[in-house]
Amino acid sequence: MNNWKKLLLSLTFVGLILPVTPISEAAEKSAGSENLVPIREIAEKNGAEVSWQQKTGEITIRKSELTIIVKVGEKQAMVDGQAISLNNPVQLTKGTTYMDGAFLSETLKAAPEDRFISLISEGDGKEAAKYVHTSVSGVLSPTLLSQLWGALEGQNGKITSEAIAMHVENNTVHRNVTYTFKTELTRLNITVRMNHNGLVDDLHIAAATPDVYQKPSYDDPSAYTEQAITVGQGDLALPGTLTLPKGEGPFPVVILVHGSGPNNQDAAIGGAKPFRDLAVGLASQGVAVLRYDKVTYEHTYKVASQPKFTLKQESVDQVNDAVEFLKKNAHIDSTAIFVAGHSQGGFAMPLIIAEDKQHDIAGSILLAAPSSSFVDVLTEQQDELVERMKQLGLDTEMIQGQADFYKNVTAMVKDPKYSVDHLPEAFPLQPAYWWFEQRDYVPAELAKTQNTPMLVIQGENDVQVSMDQFQTWKSSLQGHSNVTFNSYPKVNHLLSSYDGLSIGQEYAEPSNVSKAIIDDIAKWVLKSN
Repeated sequence: MNNWKKLLLSLTFVGLILPVTPISEAAEKSAGSENLVPIREIAEKNGAEVSWQQKTGEITIRKSELTIIVKVGEKQAMVDGQAISLNNPVQLTKGTTYMDGAFLSETLKAAPEDRFISLISEGDGKEAAKYVHTSVSGVLSPTLLSQLWGALEGQNGKITSEAIAMHVENNTVHRNVTYTFKTELTRLNITVRMNHNGLVDDLHIAAATPDVYQKPSYDDPSAYTEQAITVGQGDLALPGTLTLPKGEGPFPVVILVHGSGPNNQDAAIGGAKPFRDLAVGLASQGVAVLRYDKVTYEHTYKVASQPKFTLKQESVDQVNDAVEFLKKNAHIDSTAIFVAGHSQGGFAMPLIIAEDKQHDIAGSILLAAPSSSFVDVLTEQQDELVERMKQLGLDTEMIQGQADFYKNVTAMVKDPKYSVDHLPEAFPLQPAYWWFEQRDYVPAELAKTQNTPMLVIQGENDVQVSMDQFQTWKSSLQGHSNVTFNSYPKVNHLLSSYDGLSIGQEYAEPSNVSKAIIDDIAKWVLKSN
């Protein structure tokens, strides 16, 4: 199978990029406003014809059955006979007419992201590739772009030709335009990430699910403020949020590190947003929180194009960037920077501490964190799920097949004939390098050699990271007087209290991080400060 096909099939979330022809700086200045664009240039680039009557100053723009008529000096446009107000009057400068760019692009559906989506839906990868920014042009080849839509339909069923919804959201790194398409099997959200130069910088594809999240009772908006921030710089800069308690400060702060998978800064899954809950809950008790979109979420294709992508690049490097940002922030107590890792984020915590060369991290918090090697945890997780489903009287045939699959993966990773220098040709989970690069890493063993204060939190109802992992942390660190261990009887992997036996199905329902966990974290941080 070609490399690009392997990449496509291995990704749950896909990333793309595209260029637009930007208005020249001179043109903007001559028009007298950043919001004005040259009518003929923009219209013709988007398949429209333009005619101008010099005597009357009337300009007609035609595209298919659409007709737009504007007049120099007037602050309105006639769209198929209907008068539409404009933000600025149409202007004539040095022989060129200008009008509101947002209006013209939207009316002609000429936005670059629209054009890009249209081209890939038509399988025109050659033309679509012209919209791809150089940072990912190596992976988004014309061939891949030509096949992308067909591959999505192969996985999800025929896609309707028109998006049934569109949503635009800006962060400090990207302008994110999300198109929702209906397929024969599901609904898909295709998010085109546009950079500040008007080029497509990445793409994120996921099943469209309703947002059923409900704010927790402990969310008091009057107790905190939120600031949009950027973690890191360059092609892999990440948008984030700094949640600050009301008051003078400086405040202690907790940096949140994601679990596995491409997660946004809320760590949203189903009806839960555990990182948002932690941020508002802790900030209400005097502890600031910094959270950010994970690099595999915000820069999917850039990451996918790196065959030697590592756990350090996924979960460690961003913490260093976040620490440097916080050290320069006047609202933050630079001597009280803590890091909390959930699941894989906690698994990586000893690596994060090892990378803290200047000892800026005052303490670490493990939230449902594995203590064993990644593949051992993976095998244990599958066995635990099968056992719990049997207890609930559920059919385990499909899950048993999944468990067997991961056991085979584990056996292949542990096979001594393979290594980072000799990867198996047909490893089923990509990138293979990621798995082999850290196969001998055991978090609890590395943590034994470290002396940073630690709070270990574990839900006793967690199907993904069992109490056995928690017990390993306790036995490995029993000689460390600065480590605190807390477990919670009903709490599942999302840190919420659940009365039933957790098998993950409850994740789809609205839930919030247990207030007892937030209280204990706040108390520990403020005491350690």
